[in-house]
Amino acid sequence: MSAFLRPFLQRWRLWALLSSLLMLAIAHGFETFGGLAPCALCLRAREIYWVAAWVALIGMFVVRLRGGERWRAAFDAVLALIFAVGVAVAVYHAGAEWKWWPGPTACSGGAGSVSAGQMADLLQGAKIKAPACDKAAWVFLGVSMAGWNALVSLKLTILSLLAVRHERRAS
Repeated sequence: MSAFLRPFLQRWRLWALLSSLLMLAIAHGFETFGGLAPCALCLRAREIYWVAAWVALIGMFVVRLRGGERWRAAFDAVLALIFAVGVAVAVYHAGAEWKWWPGPTACSGGAGSVSAGQMADLLQGAKIKAPACDKAAWVFLGVSMAGWNALVSLKLTILSLLAVRHERRAS
């Protein structure tokens, strides 16, 4: 194992927590400052990061209890499973955006902010366009937000699995 990875793997639950919170903050930033309302699959991806954050936080406390060190690998394995689900959801979302397969039939976003001008337009009969899971709202270097999420989730899955291996070797 490389000397670069060892510090991350020794404190993997902390890094998983920070990574999950960072991904949630980035998503919130795109919504709040970028005006990109999340679709149903975007919200599902956020749920996965919330679950991972809670599991990591609980794991940080449990492993510090007497006898809790034996649960280190188990928490890392659960995190790997959660992040793997995140990969699956993100790949499904990215595939729907690229029209490789159909997205969910009932894909509408959560509540977004509405300006006074938009309300006036609505009162005059304007149509509301909810965010759709099959349209990429943001693309960077040819990869959509869902695609970047898939890559980040894959990285977190792999690091979680490496942390499991690290913990098993350390015990």
